[in-house]
Amino acid sequence: MDILTQQLINGLVLGSIYALVALGYTMVYGVLELINFAHGEVAMFGAMISLAVIGALMHHGTGLNGGTIVLLGLLAAIVVCMAMGFVIERVAYRPLRRAPRLAALITAIGMSILLQNLAMLIWGKQYITFPPLLPLVRYGIGGAVITNMQIFIMILSCLLMAGLLVLVKRTRLGRAMRATAQAQDIAGLMGINVNTIISITFVIGAALAAVAGVMVSAYYGLAHYYMGFMLGLKAFTAAVLGGIGNIAGAMLGGLLLGVIESLGAGYIGTLTGGFLGSNYQDVFAFFVLILVLIVRPSGLLGERVVERA
Repeated sequence: MDILTQQLINGLVLGSIYALVALGYTMVYGVLELINFAHGEVAMFGAMISLAVIGALMHHGTGLNGGTIVLLGLLAAIVVCMAMGFVIERVAYRPLRRAPRLAALITAIGMSILLQNLAMLIWGKQYITFPPLLPLVRYGIGGAVITNMQIFIMILSCLLMAGLLVLVKRTRLGRAMRATAQAQDIAGLMGINVNTIISITFVIGAALAAVAGVMVSAYYGLAHYYMGFMLGLKAFTAAVLGGIGNIAGAMLGGLLLGVIESLGAGYIGTLTGGFLGSNYQDVFAFFVLILVLIVRPSGLLGERVVERA
């Protein structure tokens, strides 16, 4: 039971991060029916930008406390990633909006590779460590251990996801996003600036990805130019698991995938008699993706059409 509780805690923390990134995939798909495969690299840039700002502030000895330095790094990452999301939509995807789906898909993959290599040129191939600026406090829960970092990640993720739901369901911007997702031409005739709404969708998704990237680097203490690739694939799996285009489904899929992966890492050695170790935990994410596509291609909550955003 101690192992089960610990793995459930770890899975919920990991799933909260997956859910934030998955929201970017599902929002873009809801509006454009396009999979933005460069979204994981946006999260990676968020981690790298935050570490660059944190390193600069520490080097110049500003006298700020650790929490303030991390917050400034997070804010810088959000601003830069939002600008990236806007530029990516404007340059890479808008010209191909009426083009065949295959052209947009190839462009998305190409943008992902481009951002990876750009990050490698800027920061190099080495791993970058996250400085220990925040005090680590551990709490015992029924034989398991949860840290203040894990609690903060889950609370912040829940607040961001709840805020996004309120934005989409209760605001004029959210209604415009839902209308654009349902029918772009009709939304334009009703006075909605479709291009602006699509750009805002990319920008919001990029901001969530930036937060997730900083969470990953702070949680594991490392960042790397290639970290966005696997994070993006798992978040995409989470979006498909919950129902691509469905915001609530992306949240549910992210949490479920994190728990499944964590439980798999904890018990794979026992289940295989020691043949496989916890380093094979990534297998579970893609096994779940294949299983969902075979059994329920629309995802657990189904693909939303009218209300998707």
